[in-house]
Amino acid sequence: MNDFPFGLVGFDLDGTLVDSVADLTAAVNHALAEIGRAPLTIDQVRPMIGGGSRVMLQRALLATGGDERLDELLPGLVEFYATHIVDHTRPFPGVIEALDDLRARGVSLAIVTNKRESQSIALLDALRLTDRFACIIGGDTPGLAAMKPDRAPIDLMLRKCDDARPAAFVGDSIYDVGAARAAGVPVAVFAPDGGEVPGANAIFADYRELLPTLRRMAETRPAI
Repeated sequence: MNDFPFGLVGFDLDGTLVDSVADLTAAVNHALAEIGRAPLTIDQVRPMIGGGSRVMLQRALLATGGDERLDELLPGLVEFYATHIVDHTRPFPGVIEALDDLRARGVSLAIVTNKRESQSIALLDALRLTDRFACIIGGDTPGLAAMKPDRAPIDLMLRKCDDARPAAFVGDSIYDVGAARAAGVPVAVFAPDGGEVPGANAIFADYRELLPTLRRMAETRPAI
């Protein structure tokens, strides 16, 4: 009999399951080059990620002189990124093994990201990860009222996956923590470089720690 405490585990995508910052930085710099602005470094772009492509580009434009051409530049960024989506993007070490271990225990898996749904599926397809997930929810998935940190994407995950067993969420940012906690779902944060995200129920730095972290999280169950 499977005694794993969660029957459904949702995951954020960028920064949680996959290291995509190099490809996202390239897309940002492509947009900046269109208007003659200097490129940003990976370390500069990293904290801009999480709110979707529009928010990422707006932050980059504000950091380099102003966002008055945001609407003009966004389609070009999206098109460039679509053709370079896995040039450098790879799953973090241990991700595939952790996902397969959860599935072997009968756990359903989901993706909940602010990335566009089509981009998310294209990325997962290219990395041959798509079939591991019962549902994939992007920032523009039909029926979604708002993106993380709103609770709406987590609520949609629960409805679409239709699993009555307890659920948990795994992310890497305040967007993920805010959404999960608002929906009453415990949340673990992946922080490979250390640090903390306020409100997280648990933090781990290596995917070999994921299942033990989820077990401990279920045992402690801090108030949401």
